[in-house]
Amino acid sequence: MTDPADLVVTNAEVHTLADPDETHEAFAVRDGCVVRLGSTYDVEFLAGADTETIDAGGRVALPGLVDAHTHLLNAGRSLVHADLSTADSPEEAVDLLRERAAEVDAGDAGSRDGGNGADIDDWVLGFGYDESMWADSRYLTGDDLDAVSETAPVVAFREDMHVASVNDAVLERLRGEMPDADVHTAGPNDEPTGVIVEGAVDPVYEAIEPDAAEAEELVRAAQSMANERGVTMVHDMVRQSRAPEVYRALDLAGDLSVRVRINYWADHLDSLIDAGLRTNHGSDMVQVGGVKSYTDGTFGGRTAKLHEPYADDADETGTWVLAPDGIRDLVARADDHGFQVTLHAIGDAAIDAVLDAYEETDDPAAARHRIEHSELASDEAIERMAELGVVASMQPNFHKWGFEGGLYDDRLGDRRTDANRLPAYLDAGAPLAFGSDCMPLDPLLGVHYAVNAPSEGQSLGVTEALRAYTRGAAYAGFDEERVGTLEPGAAADFVLLEESPWERSELIGEIGVAATAVGGDVVYDGR
Repeated sequence: MTDPADLVVTNAEVHTLADPDETHEAFAVRDGCVVRLGSTYDVEFLAGADTETIDAGGRVALPGLVDAHTHLLNAGRSLVHADLSTADSPEEAVDLLRERAAEVDAGDAGSRDGGNGADIDDWVLGFGYDESMWADSRYLTGDDLDAVSETAPVVAFREDMHVASVNDAVLERLRGEMPDADVHTAGPNDEPTGVIVEGAVDPVYEAIEPDAAEAEELVRAAQSMANERGVTMVHDMVRQSRAPEVYRALDLAGDLSVRVRINYWADHLDSLIDAGLRTNHGSDMVQVGGVKSYTDGTFGGRTAKLHEPYADDADETGTWVLAPDGIRDLVARADDHGFQVTLHAIGDAAIDAVLDAYEETDDPAAARHRIEHSELASDEAIERMAELGVVASMQPNFHKWGFEGGLYDDRLGDRRTDANRLPAYLDAGAPLAFGSDCMPLDPLLGVHYAVNAPSEGQSLGVTEALRAYTRGAAYAGFDEERVGTLEPGAAADFVLLEESPWERSELIGEIGVAATAVGGDVVYDGR
């Protein structure tokens, strides 16, 4: 006799995404896994006295969305501190920081040390500004932030987290720890402008790093937002953070509502080796992912490493954060100790250097080594990725910068349509995984930009885009047998959408999430 299901979902438009054309009307869940697909009539035979039933009312059911590149603590920070992504101008960003400053002053300032004698509770922090979307397209400056406060430290992080703006109070405390080359200066005396990039941002991160209690608050806020947006699993990039501790504590307490794959920064490689950890160690909810590092910067900061100069700065080809020799050393050591490697590489020169290093390993396809972002890959690089089995972990939401007159147009000129050529990866046979980089954490917005890209050579169909955000991202985390599809034996991670992305392909980013479930447990219900 067949045991009854724990959950049945009926009257839905179920897309398994295992087969691009496979659809059903209903599915059943037992012990956290899908056990049957079919018509509502067939599936209801598994309903028992204690079975929960969800009548989807014709809504679209998809596998839970897997975000292959996140920074959950930073996503949480935008919910707790000033969210500068909503600002339409420098003046509006400054106003939001002033509002946050008033909240900090009104709050109960404790005594948690942020380094250099700084009380972290006195800092005024804002996250996510994007000057490329402003009519006055400029970075925030020290003068802007001094207008918020001349005494409390004020920081505004650009959306890419590779560029920040700071006031004089921050420079007074941390200037000695910042590499001179990464501090922008101007004027006859080369005075700091308040804009810092790359290595100069690191001391600021260290100063504001939340303790375990605040990290838990940020993670809880971010995972709630992720669930509301249909996310059931994240590959989180962590550096000098309490996040791994928080994830495991929440997992033990049964309070984690997203599966987490932790990609540790290369700074932690020695500790990971000493602890005996390896890629894929962990529990059902929290796993060890890869070893992560930057190799170059970003287009926004003109620090992505290019073979040819920037269109708007003929003397600049970007910055090595980790030079080719260092890339090879890191990849060889991590690979030798059983770790997947996930390297940030945006410019074409950086992508080529990473591929050179991966090519020297024994079996990059088996290790599923990844390139994070891979924005300006040449045809030859994409073919190499396919041949080596290297995963292209990309962010389709970055297409927002690719339209005429946008950031890529400014930085790359005629090369703007060479960036993020998503179909080229699939055509070559390279593994393609999508993530958001929390800019913002919103996979449906990413799917929208993948489908409605700046040019035909950058656009995917709806099914292809969804598969990259489900089974493709699952593959990037060695999880394709467990998540990423809705088929018997797979984990019952699913999302119900209010409308069909196939029928509203021009406005996918506006489609609402009705419900999200992880392992058959509903973690968000917006019905």
